[in-house]
Amino acid sequence: MDYIKMIRNKVGSDPIILNFAGICVVNEKGQILLQKRGDCNQWGFPGGAMEIGESLAECAKREVLEETGLHVEIDYLIGVYSNYFTTYSNGDQAQTVLHFFKGYPVKGSLNVDGVETVELAFVDPEHAPPLFNQQHQDCLADYRSNEKGCFR
Repeated sequence: MDYIKMIRNKVGSDPIILNFAGICVVNEKGQILLQKRGDCNQWGFPGGAMEIGESLAECAKREVLEETGLHVEIDYLIGVYSNYFTTYSNGDQAQTVLHFFKGYPVKGSLNVDGVETVELAFVDPEHAPPLFNQQHQDCLADYRSNEKGCFR
């Protein structure tokens, strides 16, 4: 069973802490991969919620594969972003903790599923479109500043 659904069945919409992992996937041209999300039709980095039994790195790689079709390897941790509170459109509340990595594609090809992902694009990091939330905006700023291992 999906971890978030399992927790939500127990606590309803009450505030919880959720661990997420994401990757700034950088291609050989130095461009970063962005995902236009199906839930809000806005741009962000690929990533998602950690499941019971997986590491943060496994979570990040799984989510990138599911959302983009790419197998990736991780270079390093850009940062941990933990002081963000979200109320989702269904009323669920969460403090989200995002562990954000820099990585690169090793195989696969971009695949848009039309549900979770409606568009994918490699873009120049200095000319990225607006991202869907402050957490992702802070991740992009830290990547641009060449941060490693920061905590926000």
